[in-house]
Amino acid sequence: MSAPGDLPEALAHRFGIAVAELVDRTAIAVVWRVELATGGTAGLKVFHHEGLSNEGPGLAWMRAMNGAGVVRLLDQEGPAVLMEWQAGPSLGDLTRKGEDKRAARELLSVAQCLHAGADRGAGLVLPSLESWFRALREVTFSPDCPADAAGNMLAARDIAARLLSEPQDVRSLHGDLHHDNIRDGARGWLAFDAKGVRGERAYELANAFRNPKGAEALVADPARIAYLADLWSEGFGVERSRLLDWAAAKCALSICWRAKGAVAADAEFGLLRRMLELSRDRGAGGGQRGGRCPPSRQASTPPGVFPEQ
Repeated sequence: MSAPGDLPEALAHRFGIAVAELVDRTAIAVVWRVELATGGTAGLKVFHHEGLSNEGPGLAWMRAMNGAGVVRLLDQEGPAVLMEWQAGPSLGDLTRKGEDKRAARELLSVAQCLHAGADRGAGLVLPSLESWFRALREVTFSPDCPADAAGNMLAARDIAARLLSEPQDVRSLHGDLHHDNIRDGARGWLAFDAKGVRGERAYELANAFRNPKGAEALVADPARIAYLADLWSEGFGVERSRLLDWAAAKCALSICWRAKGAVAADAEFGLLRRMLELSRDRGAGGGQRGGRCPPSRQASTPPGVFPEQ
């Protein structure tokens, strides 16, 4: 680890940081693993934008969850957030080393925990899925976009419109639940980096079909998509066909977001086509709704983990 001087001095003082190690620097934030002067390890994430216009809803949602299935937020000063540290691997790491089915089961367990019992984020002001899907609703195409890809995008647009017109079981959602946003640690597998959105419960698993990065061939395998649809629809208690519809709609939405304008070419055109093909195969519905949070992911604080703030 490096000296805390690598952090802005004001932050090291504010959070009582004795030692800091730079872990990651992304387009939206810088992340340090820190040792506190009072003892213990935490993560410090400093967002680049003071206003937290995009990150604020996710932080509010994580705070409302109070450690149930998610890392705890320990303290915050403006764009700097001190949080519980997860030292273990991500579920994405499991998939990339050949343990995808184990990762799928653990991801389901985390999702069940997040949605166990009453909606903890019911009182929060969160963006809606309707607002998120505006980009797909207004999709346009460049002249060189392949005709079949454009047709699939429009099919996904129509699916999203149908889902959004008749939502089922609306509640607050993590909004970006996938393999690399779940890590192992002292309290087991916990989610982080929530977006915070209000919408249909089945959407919670939609983005996980597209992940993790670094396993693109596996992600695009129809057998894997079908396996996840079977496992997650049964364990999460949602209709299999509806879950696949949300997965296809989210894939198309991500394509729109990346395009930042007219859609031309995208690496996920093939994945979208496969999702649409499977979604049109109306399989059996899901089983009983999952809802019990495993003991290792309950909000109680075991010894050596930061208490509630």
